[in-house]
Amino acid sequence: MNSISALIGRLEQGRLHDPFQLLGRHKDGSSWVVRSWLPTATQVTLAGQYSMQALTESGLFEVRLSESEYQSLALHYQLEWCEADDRTHTLVCPYSFTPQLGELDLHLFAEGRHWQIYEHMGAHPKSVDGIQGVQFAVWAPSAERVSVVGDFNAWHGLRHPMRSRGDSGVWELFVPGLMPGDHYKFEIRNATSGAVVTKADPYARAMQMRPDTACYIDQPSHQWKDQAWLEKRAGFDWAHQPINVYEVHLGSWQRDDAGGFLNYRDLAYRLVDYVNWMGYTHIELLPITEHPYDASWGYQTTGYYAPTSRFGSPDDFRFFVDHCHQNGIGVFLDWVPAHFPKDSFALARFDGTALYEHEDPRLGEHADWGTYIFNFGRNEVRNFLIANALFWLKEFHLDGLRVDAVASMLYLDYSREPGEWLPNIHGGRENLDAMAFIQQLNAEVHARNPGALMMAEESTSWPMVSRPTWMGGLGFSMKWNMGWMNDTLDYFQRDPIYRPYHHNQLTFSQVYAYTENFVLPLSHDEVVHLKGSMAAKMPGDDWQKMANLRLLLGYQILHPGKKLLFMGSEFGPWTEWSEAEALPWHLCDFPNHRGVQLMVRDLNHLYRNHAALHQYDFEAQGFEWIDCDNNEHSILSFERRSDQQCLVCVFNFSPVPREAYRIGLPQAGSYQEIANSDSATYGGSNMGNQGWVEASSNPWMNRPASAELVLPPLGFIVLKHQP
Repeated sequence: MNSISALIGRLEQGRLHDPFQLLGRHKDGSSWVVRSWLPTATQVTLAGQYSMQALTESGLFEVRLSESEYQSLALHYQLEWCEADDRTHTLVCPYSFTPQLGELDLHLFAEGRHWQIYEHMGAHPKSVDGIQGVQFAVWAPSAERVSVVGDFNAWHGLRHPMRSRGDSGVWELFVPGLMPGDHYKFEIRNATSGAVVTKADPYARAMQMRPDTACYIDQPSHQWKDQAWLEKRAGFDWAHQPINVYEVHLGSWQRDDAGGFLNYRDLAYRLVDYVNWMGYTHIELLPITEHPYDASWGYQTTGYYAPTSRFGSPDDFRFFVDHCHQNGIGVFLDWVPAHFPKDSFALARFDGTALYEHEDPRLGEHADWGTYIFNFGRNEVRNFLIANALFWLKEFHLDGLRVDAVASMLYLDYSREPGEWLPNIHGGRENLDAMAFIQQLNAEVHARNPGALMMAEESTSWPMVSRPTWMGGLGFSMKWNMGWMNDTLDYFQRDPIYRPYHHNQLTFSQVYAYTENFVLPLSHDEVVHLKGSMAAKMPGDDWQKMANLRLLLGYQILHPGKKLLFMGSEFGPWTEWSEAEALPWHLCDFPNHRGVQLMVRDLNHLYRNHAALHQYDFEAQGFEWIDCDNNEHSILSFERRSDQQCLVCVFNFSPVPREAYRIGLPQAGSYQEIANSDSATYGGSNMGNQGWVEASSNPWMNRPASAELVLPPLGFIVLKHQP
């Protein structure tokens, strides 16, 4: 049994794992001893009447009470103390409280199955026995001592040592008198080396604006008004409904007049108005989890539970989502469980050991990104991440997550040379722990959030990414179609004279189009790192570049699959995107850029209003080639179908206009030209069919009817039969 002197020594050295052994009230024979630990105090009074004696010069005070004196003492007694400057302070002793974390909570967390663990870990304002304060809890199993530090104790690491909860590795302390807005961190002493580090709370709900890295106590007060949206979402038949996503980096979509960031609330009003006008159904945000480095775009997250303070408070972000929902716009978040940065204040070597990551760099590091990899095989780490996904969906009412860099999780040899990776237990390259984590993640999200969507950025041919876990799939709702994106952009960047030799890059997607639930992404990744903007990628003079861009964006909308377009590409900037400045919105005053924007707007509404373009995005009955073999003239044509309608889509990928081009049609009669990318309104040459086409009963291309069309250069048309 530890002697009092040994406990005092360890307390003074900052090595006492359970300060409640020494501090607080303790029975000693027929009397009681009350001890307090106030390293900066010169004198201390208990309950306003008992003077406490200094046991040591380091700040340990005690008083001995008789049984009757003890019985008159409040359960949670006050301490008054003076410091060297003669200022007097009063607080309720934090070492008078019993443990607040239940054994069931600790048990479920250790098993990796506590999906509301964020309600217990971190910092939470609460009332205990009528006393207001903040409950702190953190997981640091290899620590010898953990303390809460903050403004309230002058960041003094010995002032508020926490209670160890044994084998769980969890430390906790209730500190009376703290308020929302108070800053804090955890100071951790490593049991092996004795090194002391100060760490941000992994479960912090709010963090300071970079470059500061402290957490602050948050207490939500937002009153949600989106119940109608959530009820509708629960029955959302997303596979057969339009999903057209506008991908946004909040820091550079728009800025204020001085070039500074807009608040979440200002962004809500501006974005919703624009997105509704443009006809998008959803916004997808690049990561807004807290991160210290602007140029990481949020992909090097240090605050997994904290919306970045760049744009306001957590309640401001709640307002953003609420306003979107009340105006019919869904919100997805880009979520990053594949890696985390090595910043010393965050998750890296959290308690002095490889706690959240693997120790072995062959498993635990991404050399390309200079980051660590989560240890998906560790229960508490898996629990941290799955609970985090559920947290964003529950606490912020998000409609789904786009999971970043899934391939880097699934393959042990991802971006590694031979000898730089370790095989799994079967000798293979598959990361079995990551696979199990992803399956469990998707199963829990879908079970607990009806209508929420999980989307994978997965760049390989891993099977059944968007198939249910009970079928052996990974359980995602949808998968980004990186093959379609790469083939399509490679084709479009070629001079039209060479396109006949690469015609299969446009047609190959139909070979695998229905093996997954695909999203067609033209994302931020395609307009950075010297890849050029979408407009700048296109060949030809300025007119041809814009015609090609309109053709590309039309091909995306009309091709089977849900849609995603990164902000700015809808009006065709010449320069690639930079996170350091707002989009060049002034370009929309120029006819060629305004034309692209208006065409995208019209196409978005066309996509939403015509079931043929979205009912069977994932099923073969929604698509049929009319002519996929005309590589000589770089022409493609196909039908898009729903249960009730059929649209004919015809593309001319060459700059040569085609007149009297005969095409097979599903039936004779009048067809309205409901879209034409070459319209003068869009900046085109205004070639087309004057709004109508008459089809005769002349069989052609295995169709019972046909018509002669005018196909505009570098353009497309969409025809709709009118009874």
